[in-house]
This record gives sequence, structure tokens and C-alpha cells, in this order.
Amino acid sequence: MDLKDHIRGIPDFPKPGILFYDLSTLLRHPDAWAVALGRMARLVRIWQPDMLAGIESRGFLFAAPLAQQLGCGFTMLRKPGKLPGATIGIEYGLEYGNDRIEIQADAVTPGQRVVLLDDLLATGGTMAAGISLLRQVGAEVPGAAALIELAFLKGRDRLDVPFESLVQYEE
Repeated sequence: MDLKDHIRGIPDFPKPGILFYDLSTLLRHPDAWAVALGRMARLVRIWQPDMLAGIESRGFLFAAPLAQQLGCGFTMLRKPGKLPGATIGIEYGLEYGNDRIEIQADAVTPGQRVVLLDDLLATGGTMAAGISLLRQVGAEVPGAAALIELAFLKGRDRLDVPFESLVQYEE
């Protein structure tokens, strides 16, 4: 199955000049979603994770069911103020400003192997920040993955861990 057949491109969203890759078309097709999760499981399993971490919010759609499938835990990296209890956060730069993500301070036991997942890797800023944040709470991060990679933006070059993706767009 070619997963690209189930990903819709929407031009000029959320602003002019941006081509948005809409995963809702893949998610509402049960066979395509199952194939994507199965392929992602094969990629991620090699890193022998104890836990998967998903980046808000579309990263949750893949990391949570994949964690259950692999028999490991799941934790969330979220925008500020969305997690209860003590949190640890990191600010990072985007191509159009700054952002911040947080994790619960006790989400990871020091030394746990945590693989970071998101729906899409573009310039790599959010994923690089997520890797750094996971390390701050004591995780070992053996790798990261995304369903889609915008390879022409070279986001994987900003990551200091192995990275895998299921679908790559070259332009």
C-alpha cells in the first residue's frame, strides 16, 4: 500500500505558500492506518523502547496506539499549561518565532529508553527540542520517528539520534 495515496495535500493552509499534509484522510481509512502503524512498529521496535513519547497533538495519534501495540508505556510532550503536576519545559525556536513544550517531571524513570514520535518532521526544531527535553528528565533516546518527512527541509540534520520516517516528500 502506498501511504501517500491516503495523505491529502491542502495548499495555503494554515497560511499562503504552505502545503499542509492532512493525515485525517489516512486516519479515517482503517486499513491505511493499520498499515502505517504496522510499518512504524517495525521501524521503532529495533530501538527496544521502554516508552514512546508523542509530540502534541498529532504525534499522540501514532505514539499512543503504537506503544500499546509494542507493549511499552506512553508519555506526552505538550504545550505549556496542559499537563497536571510538576512539569519541566524547554523553549525552542521555530522558523516563525518561539514555542515551548513540557513533560511531567516524573514521566520517565532515569535510564528508560524513550523513542520520540511525531506525525511530521519539517525543519526539526520541535523534534530536537523534544529529544533534549526527554534527556533532561533522564531518558535515553535511542531514536525518533515520524510518519511524514519533508526531506527537502533537512530536519533530520538537526537531530543527534537516528531518525526514520515512512513517507518522504522531496519538494
